[in-house]
Amino acid sequence: MSLEIERKFLVKGEYKKYASVFYHISQGYLCKEPSRTVRVRIMNELAFITVKGVTSNNGLTRFEWEKEISVDEAELLLKLCEPFVIKKLRYEINFENHIFEVDEFMAENEGLIIAEIELEREDEVIKIPSWIGEEVTGNKKYYNSYLSINPYKYWDHKTTID
Repeated sequence: MSLEIERKFLVKGEYKKYASVFYHISQGYLCKEPSRTVRVRIMNELAFITVKGVTSNNGLTRFEWEKEISVDEAELLLKLCEPFVIKKLRYEINFENHIFEVDEFMAENEGLIIAEIELEREDEVIKIPSWIGEEVTGNKKYYNSYLSINPYKYWDHKTTID
């Protein structure tokens, strides 16, 4: 069993000049039950199937299982996914001994930019770069599975979901 511990933030400033690498990502969801999500992802020339469990009450931690699959298998599975396959560019940025993954969403979610950082433990102290904005950890509105059925371009940007 593997646990994913991560924090999410909106991005408010220039980040691309700090990136060491970037990926094209397409991902879809075979299952979006509250107790588990099953995701298929193609990331450049790699592909994965991932199962994630229920998120903890504070939004930081959840079970995660991931297995690499062939791109051909992933492309077939994406055809079975629920509507709105997520398209995004991911930039990896090294900052103070951590890697921030910045997702610049495209297509139906264009205009949304989210940074994620994976942690070793929930109480780990991190330094926040100047280009990071509001923390949205635990806000379901910013989960990729939510974005796949409620794309950013259709949001009423005056409401929030907790």
